[in-house]
Amino acid sequence: MSRWLSLIPLVVLAGLAVLFIGWSLKGDPAVKPDALIGQPIPQTVLPMLTGDQSGPGHLDLKTAGVGKPMLVNVFASWCAPCRAEHPRLMALKARGVAVVGVAWKDDPVATRAFLDELGDPFSMVLVDREGRAGLDLGITGAPETFAVNAMGQVVAKSSGPLVDAAEIERLVAAIQGPARPLPTATSRG
Repeated sequence: MSRWLSLIPLVVLAGLAVLFIGWSLKGDPAVKPDALIGQPIPQTVLPMLTGDQSGPGHLDLKTAGVGKPMLVNVFASWCAPCRAEHPRLMALKARGVAVVGVAWKDDPVATRAFLDELGDPFSMVLVDREGRAGLDLGITGAPETFAVNAMGQVVAKSSGPLVDAAEIERLVAAIQGPARPLPTATSRG
């Protein structure tokens, strides 16, 4: 009888493990946290890629769009999915969509070689060699793309490579939001 009593803790632990696994499988794995949606893009100052060097100029993500809507694409030369999405980024550039690149945890020489090989779809490239912007943006890996409206607010996000036409159009539509209404005079009476 005492042998059966010693198995009770193991049975309870196994039951809890089954409950935990069942609970974790209930969540939709396609849903990713989008903590920055509706928030201003972080004011992270990074050096700009100049040739195959970082700097001497620096710019922050908040002002990179200069008051215009943009996509911010976090990429790296060592990232295979970044290579897969690259033709879509080139197509966005051809359409006139401003895309700011953030070279995440990458050597500027390798970044320049990557862009020279595949083409440069970016209006500018910021160098995030230490991954600071990645932390500020809350990314889980490269590539990730943020749609930023003219007011500097993140309005949409896509995690993973941009290879799906519907996903690309969702991001572009998000930055083409309605124009801000002009202030009007109010009558007091």
